[in-house]
Amino acid sequence: MIKVTYSGALGMVPTMRQKVDRLQQEVSKLPQYEPATKHYFHAGMYCREVWRHAGVLVIGKVHKKEHFYLIVSGTVVVTTDDGVQRITGPQLLMCKPGTKRAVYSETDALCMTFHVVEADTVEDAEEELVEPDEEDMYEPGNRLQYEPQEVLP
Repeated sequence: MIKVTYSGALGMVPTMRQKVDRLQQEVSKLPQYEPATKHYFHAGMYCREVWRHAGVLVIGKVHKKEHFYLIVSGTVVVTTDDGVQRITGPQLLMCKPGTKRAVYSETDALCMTFHVVEADTVEDAEEELVEPDEEDMYEPGNRLQYEPQEVLP
């Protein structure tokens, strides 16, 4: 398990979002993983199906809207509003605007998000659903901005 510690300098405790942003800065220095992602649009809804191999850490984007996050199968360690949780699927989380997750897969895991959208393309859905982030490692559709690296089990 990955553990990040912070000093109590000036009595300020970082928010979960600040912790995830800091983790993203550090993770961005390492070889990156491109998760297999499928996209579905139906009746004003958008579903992202994301497969992660065991031992992989993925930092997501900041979401603008409420949505569902479903751990379908496998065990993940995920940042939530209530702290870091170890979750074995199936388990449904309800996410608020401003959510940005770090997800570490202890086992192979299948996770899905469900969004209400007006968009009908992945690119338009990303624009509608996530905040721009210059530090983001992924283009729309979970495609790496840089050459993916092989992750061995």
